[in-house]
Amino acid sequence: MLKKALSAVAVKPIDARAPTPASSGRRAATVARAAPSSSSSSSSTGGGMKPAGSAPSAVLRQLRTGLPTPSAATAPPSASTRRVATSALFGKSTPAPPAAPSDVSVAIGELTETTRRAIKTYGYTDAETEILSDVMLYAQLRGNNQGIIKVTAKGITRDPNAGPISIEHETLLSACFNGSKNAGMVVLHKAMTTAIDKAKEHGFGICGTNNTFTSTGALGYYAEHVANQGLIALVFAQSPEFVAPAGAIEPIFGTNPIGVGIPTANGPVVLDMATSAYSFFGLLEARTAGKKIPKGVAMDSKGNVTEDPNAALDGGAIKTFDGGYKSSNLALIVELLAGPLVGAAIADKMSEKNWGNLVIAVDPALLGQGEFEKRAASVTDRVKNAKKLPGVTEILLPGERGNAFAAAAKKSGVINVEANLWRSLQELAATYTGPSVSAHASYNSTSGGAP
Repeated sequence: MLKKALSAVAVKPIDARAPTPASSGRRAATVARAAPSSSSSSSSTGGGMKPAGSAPSAVLRQLRTGLPTPSAATAPPSASTRRVATSALFGKSTPAPPAAPSDVSVAIGELTETTRRAIKTYGYTDAETEILSDVMLYAQLRGNNQGIIKVTAKGITRDPNAGPISIEHETLLSACFNGSKNAGMVVLHKAMTTAIDKAKEHGFGICGTNNTFTSTGALGYYAEHVANQGLIALVFAQSPEFVAPAGAIEPIFGTNPIGVGIPTANGPVVLDMATSAYSFFGLLEARTAGKKIPKGVAMDSKGNVTEDPNAALDGGAIKTFDGGYKSSNLALIVELLAGPLVGAAIADKMSEKNWGNLVIAVDPALLGQGEFEKRAASVTDRVKNAKKLPGVTEILLPGERGNAFAAAAKKSGVINVEANLWRSLQELAATYTGPSVSAHASYNSTSGGAP
């Protein structure tokens, strides 16, 4: 169950004096979605970035210390300490309505520097900080909840006992990395670059990762980076038990996202979607705001469809995106590819702290298709120019909505950030007393890939 899965995490009591979010589970959807809009994170910007007229993330006004602080002791907390936080996260009482929406306009350069300084408080090296910042700002500028909220929510907590990332098995075409409890984003980034190198040399590269327990962020980041190298990308990520298979009550799957990058003459097509109907973060957000969740995305402990986030959290489960066997089977495929194939946990994933990822890079020339990108662009042009339904002004390809969001922000040089999130990020960054860690005057990456 969802409650059982997270009860194994070492957590601290809620600090009412510092109302900021807490969530480390992967949320559904980023730059593109196959799920219905009601269940997709792209239907709301999340991550603290708000277009005009949208409601604020209620979690930003609540859960401060849902995961260990960077200085937390490595010893497991007492049962009473765990119960306090679990009750605060999953209790059935409805909190007071949140304050009115409030956004602030932040210069992208300032956001970048503040984010990096905040990341440094966790003890990451400059190189690690650059990767973490790049992945999260890729998401932030695209309006999804894989962004800077992970910094203030302690979703990137560094394990002080993390060891060197190592290769457990390697061939000319493959490598399996033991993350040794390092940041998921850093480990997957290393696997991605290795897969690219192998594909460029041999036409194909496949790399898996295991033994990490923090989010790898938006999979579109990795898929787009690979596609910008002229390679086809497939990326899969496993996460703890939040989602029930079709016909079941018990959650077995994570939100299990998929990232795909296809190079074309018009630029890469990037798909990033979850196989779940709703995000775990969305349940916490709805509970904190005292709001209902969309009907049909989750069930209670008896298997009844519920609109109450408390019922879903207290022994219930999230459904897969269509609530049926097709999405359930797709979630299963991700679970198999990013779990047993790469040596990650296959049960009790939250307590095992051994989550898996898989990245595949393929050179189209491997099949003799020298004009693949040109021909692929012809296909996407046909889709874009297809006869439209009444009222439809544009047919969007995967990733186009997020890219437009990012382009508008970069053009203006500023981005709207939820006020509580920005304040919390500033407060955390202010505790860093080292030298400037900003590598760029502003975040100008077109693909989100780190240099």
